[in-house]
Amino acid sequence: MGTIEEPFGLQGRVAVVCGGARGIGRGAAEVFARAGAKVVIADRDRPALEEAVEAIDAIGPGTLAVPTDVSVKAQVDSLAAQVVAAHGKIDIWANVAGILQFGPIVETTEEDLDRIIGINLKGVYWGSAAAARVMVPAGRGSIINIASAGGEVPAPGISGYALTKAAVLMFTRTLAAEVGPSGVRANSVAPGFVETPMTAVHFTNEDGTVDPDRRRGILDARAGQTPLRITGEPEDIAYAMLYLASDASRFMTGQTLRPNGGVHMA
Repeated sequence: MGTIEEPFGLQGRVAVVCGGARGIGRGAAEVFARAGAKVVIADRDRPALEEAVEAIDAIGPGTLAVPTDVSVKAQVDSLAAQVVAAHGKIDIWANVAGILQFGPIVETTEEDLDRIIGINLKGVYWGSAAAARVMVPAGRGSIINIASAGGEVPAPGISGYALTKAAVLMFTRTLAAEVGPSGVRANSVAPGFVETPMTAVHFTNEDGTVDPDRRRGILDARAGQTPLRITGEPEDIAYAMLYLASDASRFMTGQTLRPNGGVHMA
């Protein structure tokens, strides 16, 4: 028997993180690199992408940046092709890119809905498909899709977000059933409230500065909704993703991990 660290290690693996420039995706990219993986970060935010790659390359040299709009199938397919050209394989593919929009259902425009579906749902669909085309012939791989407690617990004002994240949960199960016989695993992670650039909209002023009192109030209120009385950090989600990326979860597919402080229990 080996050490307890070995099943959780990613030495020799190639990991793609879509939406890896900031927030949960950035946390996952850093944790994957610390676990020994060669990391490829895809994001449409080029300045944030460049900064993230520089930081993660200091952890694990060889980090690759690929500017990508995940809502465009051709760009996602090109991402997969570039990774295979650079590394010869894809072992882990994490679909993390997502946006959050607020507003009542009766005021949502067609453009609003198309945008959130394009990134939050089509991005996961195209990313999973691109990963599976590489992993299925190889007979192994792990696809990790980021859902949300917002796709399981109803809340006014986030209908588009809830719709897409709920769909990610079922899509992941269907994906797992399709690719499982080839040795490829597909699982989802449904975080609770995590302080990231996406959720910081709740306490960010129009000029981009953070209102410290509003921030503390939001975090305290969110923490108060959970049995653990805390909110999450990107690393909390990244460690759940590491488990799903590694051989420690070799007997798990079609499942949802819920690092959410207990705000939703299933």
